[in-house]
Amino acid sequence: MTTSFSTHLSPKATNVILHAFDWPYSRIAENAEAIAKSGFKAVLVSPPMKSKITNKGTQWWQRYQPQDYRVIDNQLGNTADFEQMTTTLKQHDLLVYADIVFNHMANESDIRTDLDYPNAGILQDYDEKVEYFESIRLFGDLSQPLFTESDFIQAFPIENWKDPWQVQNGRISSGHEDPGLPTLKCNDNVVKIQQSYLKALKLLGISGFRIDAAKHLTLEHIQQVWDEKISEGTHIFGEIITDGGATKEEYELFLKPYLKDTRLGAYDFPLFHSLFNVFEKGEPITDLANPYSVGQALANDRAITFATTHDIPNNDVFLNQVMTEHNERLAYCYVLGRDGGVPLIYSDLDTSGILSDDGKPRWLDTWLDPMLQSMIRFHNLTHGEPMHSFEHCDDLLMFQRGDTGIVVINNGSKENTISLPAGNYIDLLDMDGTLIETAEVVTPEKVCLDNKNNDTCYQIRLPAKSCAMLVRT
Repeated sequence: MTTSFSTHLSPKATNVILHAFDWPYSRIAENAEAIAKSGFKAVLVSPPMKSKITNKGTQWWQRYQPQDYRVIDNQLGNTADFEQMTTTLKQHDLLVYADIVFNHMANESDIRTDLDYPNAGILQDYDEKVEYFESIRLFGDLSQPLFTESDFIQAFPIENWKDPWQVQNGRISSGHEDPGLPTLKCNDNVVKIQQSYLKALKLLGISGFRIDAAKHLTLEHIQQVWDEKISEGTHIFGEIITDGGATKEEYELFLKPYLKDTRLGAYDFPLFHSLFNVFEKGEPITDLANPYSVGQALANDRAITFATTHDIPNNDVFLNQVMTEHNERLAYCYVLGRDGGVPLIYSDLDTSGILSDDGKPRWLDTWLDPMLQSMIRFHNLTHGEPMHSFEHCDDLLMFQRGDTGIVVINNGSKENTISLPAGNYIDLLDMDGTLIETAEVVTPEKVCLDNKNNDTCYQIRLPAKSCAMLVRT
């Protein structure tokens, strides 16, 4: 059945974030209009600071090894490029979120033994090109180091990743042969400098911060840096990777205390693991009917929901959590269809080398995928509408969003035909094989759910491993 949208179905304010992972700032600016038209509300950009640059380019992880906060000067662009990007995004009513790395500084043990940051070579470069670096300076005195040895914790590698003290005081490293990333102390100087950096970014138009490696920061450090003044009017969320939800060891050790002792948001890893278990491992989809009630999802107002993060395809240790392309699509259908959390959509420039089913880079410009854009459209149309789950079994989940839309997910191996609540519908996704049809059974109470006005009744025929996002017309 095809029809046009009623005029009252205008998009509501939305909150979907595009994670433009490792995109140059100029590329984000060039695509600002298209990003806005795709339904996104905000763009999360890679860490805006000084990090290693070479003529041949650098790996994505270099962006997570800070050399200096006082200038933006990295492989993705400089302060001028960044400011041009924020200005352009603002013109298209897009918020800008910045990835922030405060746990550590760059591992430069191959070129020096001291802990002055930036190193002597960079300070000399500042001095020799003083006009340029002053033009891109965010704050501070570039003639002096940002940090010295007294700002770092004594070096030792993390060996027990389930020991909070080691995780929050040791160095992230690949083993005893690797000196690791120098870990910053939570002292007055570090906190003051980090707050100065955040204030400078807010003056450039930053509206949100992602706290990288938040589980490695002490709660005291997080609380001191992101105080009420810094947090005011800003969306802040931490990356605290766990192996699941309530009762899981990593959740209890790291995420639960963070949620209890801060008011900040967090990546919803409990929900992610529920999604992975349902779509990849064949667990009952009933687990997704109300995951928050059983501790397998974060509270609606604090959750950043996702189907993949940058670590999953780009870090060897997480590769076993990459969903198949088709299952990731079903996961997005759920994440963008449900009520609760802020959806984060990952899109890179082929940093992982993983290919999609058609042989192309898997996450290269996935934000342009028409199916994903249709899911975002559904999210925008139903944003803020209450969610009511009214049918589910091991393979099937159907829930309603207010009076506006319905989501149906068939995770089974066979086609399923489902009776719909009374009304006329259009399927925004229109997946192959999905069909809305007039119900053949004529007993209204058996075919139309909640049919009080004896309206025409419809069913949807849903192929195996597929989903539909229906909007009333």
